[in-house]
Formats: sequence, structure tokens, C-alpha cells
Amino acid sequence: MLFSVVIPTYNRLPILRQCLAALEAQDLSTAPEAEDYEVVVVDDGSTDETVTALQQAAYPHVRLLQQDHGGAAMARNRGVKAARGSVIVFIDSDLIVVKGFLAAHACGLQRHWRHRGNHLCFTYGAVINTSNFTQPTTEPCKITDLSRAYFATGNVAIDRHLLLRSGLFDTRFYQYGWEDLELGERLRQLGVVLVRCPDAVGYHWHPPFQLRQVPRLIRQEKERARMALVFYRKHPTLRVRMIIQFTWFHLLLWELLTLGGLLNARTMAPLLAVLVRRGRPGWALELLRLHLNRVCVQTIFAEARHQPRQAPQPS
Repeated sequence: MLFSVVIPTYNRLPILRQCLAALEAQDLSTAPEAEDYEVVVVDDGSTDETVTALQQAAYPHVRLLQQDHGGAAMARNRGVKAARGSVIVFIDSDLIVVKGFLAAHACGLQRHWRHRGNHLCFTYGAVINTSNFTQPTTEPCKITDLSRAYFATGNVAIDRHLLLRSGLFDTRFYQYGWEDLELGERLRQLGVVLVRCPDAVGYHWHPPFQLRQVPRLIRQEKERARMALVFYRKHPTLRVRMIIQFTWFHLLLWELLTLGGLLNARTMAPLLAVLVRRGRPGWALELLRLHLNRVCVQTIFAEARHQPRQAPQPS
């Protein structure tokens, strides 16, 4: 079993260095079926020093591919097509993994393949969110780290032929969000099951919340809303409507929780600033999510009213 770890990246060189260093330190000794691995980094048109740094650095397992800025879906597709391995592992370039990460995925896949007699599964590792740049792996697991998502590409491993059979990622998801969960819907239709792999731990680093991030977070929610409609129009089911919060229940929910919009980024700014100053940026971000969710749901409904419904196109 040869692993190909596919990593799209865009202007994330400092944390990418930690990501690649952790991958170079992988120990496969507990998974004899895992022969070796490669790391396929797809630079999505970075404007920082990512390409130069990777070309000059000594990462024995890394292969660098380059493309113009086209989004994560396009970058992952490029990585999968160039991969030499029989198993694809998707992580993001801000994930720092433990030494037994690949071995855990290998053991999880092999157990399920033997038990079910087919490869119709993928392993889903644990993701722990952290803002600790210097020692990310010291972060404890929190209740907010738990996820019920199906095929979120922050930490999954899957048979390459099965992935190709599914049609890969839809490149119409060129903005933030949903390209992985949409592929997950197609995998689900093929009978592919999720296998939890808690020992394949990755620490997802993001900078501590600061008030200056608010405009970017709001723009990101509006992008996520537009991509949510692409998702729903490919899969117009109640399940997908619930996933993307495209229901009157969600619209009413976030109106109530924000008091009809009275609780927003501007009115909550003083409280958010206090929480940040007192070393509680995570609490501040969770509070801001009330407003961000309202922005996302309102944008979905607004875009749905103004965009004509189009027939699904091939991926």
C-alpha cells in the first residue's frame, strides 16, 4: 500500500513547513501493509514564498505541483491525477499530524477491507483545532472539535480508484466551502461508508481570533452561501437543505438568536474585544458565529431568489 498525501496550499508557508515536517516524521512500523508514502503539494497560485521555499527545502517525500489560483477543488483533482499511490489521503496545509497518522489510516482501511470484502469505505481521522503555533500538538480535544460531517477533507483516506470512479471534486466550487461534502454525497450514493479512525490525529492550526478578522469572516460566509446553492442544485434533497441550512427553520433560528440582527459584528464588538483582551479569543469567535450564521443563511435565501435555477452540469 503506497499512500499519496494530497495537500492544496495557498499562501500558508509558515504553517505548511510544520505540516510537512510532521509528515516527514511518519512511523509506519505498526502498519506492515503500508509500504511507503509520498506527499503531493499542489500550490494554488501562492503569492508568498511557498514555491521557492519548497524548491529549496529538503523534504524527501514531497513532490510539488503548481497551478494558477483556481481553488481547492481544482488543486485536489490535480494532486489525485498525479498521485502514484493506491490510497489518497487528503489533509489541509494547516494540519500537523502525529507520527502514527498514516499507520492509523492504513490499519483502519485494511481492517474494513478484510471485514467487508471490498474497498467501499474511507477512514476519517480526528481533527483538533488549535491556535498554538509553536506547540500545536499539545492542544487537548474539545467538544467543539467533534464533527458529524461526512467526507470532510481535513483528514480522510480513501482508495484512489474509488475516488476516480466518483468523479473527483466539482471545480464549480471555486470559492470557500462545500466541495468536499458534495463529493461525499456522490460517494454515499456509491455505498461508501465512513470508518472512524480516532488514532489518525491532526491538529488544525488557525490564528487566534482578532477583531480585524471580522470583515474576512463575513466575506467567507457569503462565499460559503453561494457555494451552498451550487451544492443544493446538484443534490436538491431535504438532507442537503438541512446540511447547508437552507430552510425556514434555520432562517427563523438565527433571527431569534441574534434578536432580529441586533446582535451583530458592530454591536458585539465591545464584548468581543473584552474577551480577546482577557485571553478568550475562542469564546469571542463562538459568539460572533451567531452573526456569521445569520449572514450565511440570509445570503443563501437572497441568492436563491435572484439566481435562476439552472440544470445540473457535469463536474
